[in-house]
Amino acid sequence: MLIGKVGFFMIRAILVDDEKLALQLMERKLNDLGSVEVVRAFTDAESVIRELKDLDFQVAFLDIELAGISGLDLAEIIQEWNSAIHIVFITAYRDYAIQAFELASIDYLLKPVLISRLEKTITRIQDQLLLKNGTILPNKKQPSTSLKIICFNEFGVYHNEEPVKWKTAKVKELFALFITHLHTYLNRDTIINTIWPDHDYDKAKIQLHTCISHLRKMLDSLGFKGSLLFSNQGYTLELDNFYCDAIEFERLIERNPIVKKENIKELETAVLLYTGEYMENNHYEWTKVKMQTTREKLFQLLQKMIDYYTKEKQFDKKKHYLHILLKYNPYSEHALRQLMIHYSDEGNRGDAVKIYHEFLTHLQTDLGMLPDQTTIRLYESILKG
Repeated sequence: MLIGKVGFFMIRAILVDDEKLALQLMERKLNDLGSVEVVRAFTDAESVIRELKDLDFQVAFLDIELAGISGLDLAEIIQEWNSAIHIVFITAYRDYAIQAFELASIDYLLKPVLISRLEKTITRIQDQLLLKNGTILPNKKQPSTSLKIICFNEFGVYHNEEPVKWKTAKVKELFALFITHLHTYLNRDTIINTIWPDHDYDKAKIQLHTCISHLRKMLDSLGFKGSLLFSNQGYTLELDNFYCDAIEFERLIERNPIVKKENIKELETAVLLYTGEYMENNHYEWTKVKMQTTREKLFQLLQKMIDYYTKEKQFDKKKHYLHILLKYNPYSEHALRQLMIHYSDEGNRGDAVKIYHEFLTHLQTDLGMLPDQTTIRLYESILKG
């Protein structure tokens, strides 16, 4: 996958496996992909059948070797109830493959399920759902857009889905700087001080001119002739008709300042676009400010979504986005307290205590600190019930 993580929108799924450990492992793998919402996990087919009419899901991951009603029989029942449901069979035996595909399952996974294989399955499901709905995802390549730029996690540039080959690492870094400051004038000396801060000025100026020449040739070859402009001892990149995950992320947030029913799916897409810090794996010193501002936009968006799902009483969604908030902001006591209260309110004191101790360990190990008194008092009140 080009963006490091499967997922452009959330797929609702149920899991069925009578082995609890296998069920938990599969749920964890799907959650790690970030684009699957596990609606329910079942250990027997009878419970699924009883609750079918109350479940809202698009995909069923079924272990074939279930006690009582088999996964194959359960698949027939589910598809009789709703033929639009996609079935993914999971088994330790290859012998079931023919039967599985006779039932028009979308895929067939062998245990132990590899995450790379699971990613392909999710992508296949997404494509089928989009085909059925006649929808084009915002971060799928449009027919007129051949250039794709990925800024989250690791900077990458792709033309017609093939990675662009760079003349040197500095040419790539220079393009990353221009993308970060797209349509913005950058003085030549500012560029030199940013990318060659420790070099002799005259030598750095020669390197800049060489890199600019290589970059122009590369852009020309990709069909973006004349996009890198020079004026008044500086440069501006004027680039249009391309896709960039970070630009799309910011566009979705700016277009939807208030979270509401009409735009919540777009904002969920924005969260999925954020697959890591801004160019974090490239270790460009100059990205720190952009990294921080983008991170803050994510935190603010996640809190708005958490507040929205709290108001709408969609508590599973609230919990999901609280976990994402803590993932990217692991020292946020505000997020921790919200999640602890959520677990406590649903009668799950064990998980509330568990996440507190995990947070405490990270805080002491990484920062040598203790939680503040508000968090400690909340923890003590939960312990007392």
